[in-house]
Amino acid sequence: MSPRGGGGTHWQDMTDGRKKGPLAGLRVVEMAAIGPVPLAGLLLADMGATVLRIGRLHGPDSFLPLDADFDIGLHGRHTLRVDLKAREGAAVVRRVAAAADILLEGFRPGVMERLELGPDELCAANPRLIYGRMTGFGQDGPLAQQAGHDLNYLSITGALGAIGPAGGKPMPPLNLVGDYGGGTMFLVAGILAALFERACSGQGQVVDAAMVDGTGMLAASIFGLHGAGLWQDRRASNMLDGGTPFYDTYETKDGGYVAVACLEPQFFAVFCDLLPLPEAFAGRQYDRTHWPQMREAIAARFLARTRDEWDALFTGSDACVTPVLSFGEAPDHPHNKARAAHVPHGRMTRPAPAPRFSRTPAQASAGPEGAMRVLAQFGIPEAEAARLATSGVLSE
Repeated sequence: MSPRGGGGTHWQDMTDGRKKGPLAGLRVVEMAAIGPVPLAGLLLADMGATVLRIGRLHGPDSFLPLDADFDIGLHGRHTLRVDLKAREGAAVVRRVAAAADILLEGFRPGVMERLELGPDELCAANPRLIYGRMTGFGQDGPLAQQAGHDLNYLSITGALGAIGPAGGKPMPPLNLVGDYGGGTMFLVAGILAALFERACSGQGQVVDAAMVDGTGMLAASIFGLHGAGLWQDRRASNMLDGGTPFYDTYETKDGGYVAVACLEPQFFAVFCDLLPLPEAFAGRQYDRTHWPQMREAIAARFLARTRDEWDALFTGSDACVTPVLSFGEAPDHPHNKARAAHVPHGRMTRPAPAPRFSRTPAQASAGPEGAMRVLAQFGIPEAEAARLATSGVLSE
């Protein structure tokens, strides 16, 4: 399948077993983890890399009771289950890492070192190896060894404290900001930067990605506003946190919601004309004394029609008003459908690979596969893999 959208075909279904994409030929070893590391592995796989996932010899792949067909953290991988406590098991990982371009791991600091799989050992054996490390609190510091999750990492960056209603409690933004924004995206950006540098120097290096660091960097512009005195440390008191009536969500007649984001005066003017909003507000967008009454007037107007009726009215205008969709609704939005932004994938629908490439299109990775057929690419011949499987050191 090759749906078209935007500048042309941007993804391909991996049904013929051939890896395509800008990272085709790249070999990645991914130590099984949860959260940002699996998404990083999926992004690299979608872009063409061959990803060998090292999982536990016994036990489930995830702490969630999730069928593998729906566990996106397993897709695009060739899973090899290894007994890491056995000497031969750790030796298997050292050997595949010696043939790899990238290794991804998301354990607490020191775990890989105790397994004798740390960067000192693996990078000495393979100087071109890019060793990607993902933690929540970082490799060092007072909290480095403390357990945590996305919400904990967000809480010490300032980001969580800024999200939520005025006078209410901070609200978790799913795990999109810490795990995937501050974690996955900075890990992948660091790996790609290291790949570029390796093309010049011939040397790999360690990429140390921490969610607290990445999330802080995502908020760099907010820190700039705060430093300039243009950001108040109170929820829903600022331009981008729902503090203004023209950057907020509003309930509609049918219990749905619309998102209003007409920050600039020219867009606010279109919004006022189409809603319509009383003339008294049209020229006073940034007059804070009018904001309480303006918000009430906007809220009252939106309750007069359904979400989809408002969508029909505002679509095609520069009023910056869009419907708030659920995950179930998003694939059917006309814009998403036109761009093939979601793709059928086995028994599920998933977002299409992103970003889009003009010459080397990415591909929606297949579901989880066994690893035996690709082990030779990582330096372990088929006969030896079979012997190790018989001895109980590894399995698919």
